[in-house]
Amino acid sequence: MEEGVVELHDDNGKIDQKLTISAHTFSDLTYTSPLVFLYLLKECYAHGTCKATNKFRILQQKVYNALENSPQPGPATFAVWCLYVLPIFGLYCEGLSHLIISALRRFLNRAPTSEDTSKAKVIAAQLFLDIVGGLVDHDERIVLKILEVFDVKLTDIDEALCHLKVQDDYKSDRAKTLVEEYILKLTESQSYMTAASLLEHFSIRQSGQPFLVKMMQNKQSRAAEKWATFMGKSMLCALVREYVDQNMLKQAYKTIKKNNLKQEFPDVYHKCKESLLKNLAEKALWDLAEAKTHGDKQLLEYLVSLAMEAGYLEKVDELCERYSLEGFLNVKESEASVLESKYLRLDELAFENIIWVDEVDGLCAATSHIEECKVVGLDCEWKPNYVKGSKPNKVSIMQIASDKMVFIFDLIKLFEDVPEILDNCLTRILQSPRILKLGYNFQCDMRQLAHSYGDLKCFNNYEKLLDIQNVFKEARGGLSGLAEVF
Repeated sequence: MEEGVVELHDDNGKIDQKLTISAHTFSDLTYTSPLVFLYLLKECYAHGTCKATNKFRILQQKVYNALENSPQPGPATFAVWCLYVLPIFGLYCEGLSHLIISALRRFLNRAPTSEDTSKAKVIAAQLFLDIVGGLVDHDERIVLKILEVFDVKLTDIDEALCHLKVQDDYKSDRAKTLVEEYILKLTESQSYMTAASLLEHFSIRQSGQPFLVKMMQNKQSRAAEKWATFMGKSMLCALVREYVDQNMLKQAYKTIKKNNLKQEFPDVYHKCKESLLKNLAEKALWDLAEAKTHGDKQLLEYLVSLAMEAGYLEKVDELCERYSLEGFLNVKESEASVLESKYLRLDELAFENIIWVDEVDGLCAATSHIEECKVVGLDCEWKPNYVKGSKPNKVSIMQIASDKMVFIFDLIKLFEDVPEILDNCLTRILQSPRILKLGYNFQCDMRQLAHSYGDLKCFNNYEKLLDIQNVFKEARGGLSGLAEVF
């Protein structure tokens, strides 16, 4: 119904033009009880046709607007009475509770009303006691949000206990004891994150290191970190030691860096950094690994040793010269002599059998040769992108090798010049059940190919593809390590 003036006639025929019909009861909550409001809100949610996320946002805005439309006796008080009533709505209770609390938080951030919020805080403290006492049923995450949004502290719970009619067994620290008992029940049910959040909210610092160890044993590292951050430096140090004991070096490094604990754990910090450098080196991301050292001589020397292990002597020379690193010359010479006998020399390869393919005739010739092979090897290359959040670069080249020939396909140029012929040729290779195709960790390449060239059907599926990483799991050092084994 549209809002408008309605003409009503009394017994004497006179017209009263003062009455207005509202479009919806949300427009004026002066005479609307929390129960009726929640019933209408539940009906809106139940009959809404939007997806859940959009529905939540729309209804959150409705509740936010409704809180400005004279709910009695005030917006915050009205909201807390809604939370008192909500458990009778069963399955809708948790979702509508989140809705009410999130809308109220937005409302209070913009227009806090001190008298109303003070009354609401008293009721919220009583609601907490009723939840703990089993009179009102709310999920523990909702309990935490109620305490946070109404800023209920131990003193408020203490006052609520004082107003209880039965005060015979009342003690001054009863509120703290009651909260600790509730938190203990949460830890027994392994709700560690809520328990840690409540300890922080009420500024209770009595739980010691056994509580931290218990969280880590139950793989609740996020809760452990939250609680340790609240407890302070000594507990953060205990957390780092737990991370190291469980070989969670990445988390240890983040905690050390975030909380400025480098001086307390210099060995652990360097061990974590070395682990990071080793991972980057194994992926051949040498420039990024160098940047991650931040000029630290100890880390640079470790990076040089990794380059020597990988046989990347050019990088060894480059790093030693750039950072004036000494003591590697003799090692390099002995290493070089070993490498000469250990690895295939690049200048001994027959370069006439390595063919660059970037035009249609070369593409067709390469396809004809590969179709005659029983086994080929596959690999792809693309320029890495180190900018966080940016799109990955397109796959630039694909290498397909038989035991006699290596074809390097310039995918970017071929896709621009002859996309249909490229699609047809690669389909004949990649989807052929007669050719065994070998790759190493090729899942990543497959995703990147599909992302780069979504218009080509050849990258939709593969026939007779074997990822040798899954066959030789015990080999270390990536594809180079596997080549060394054979």
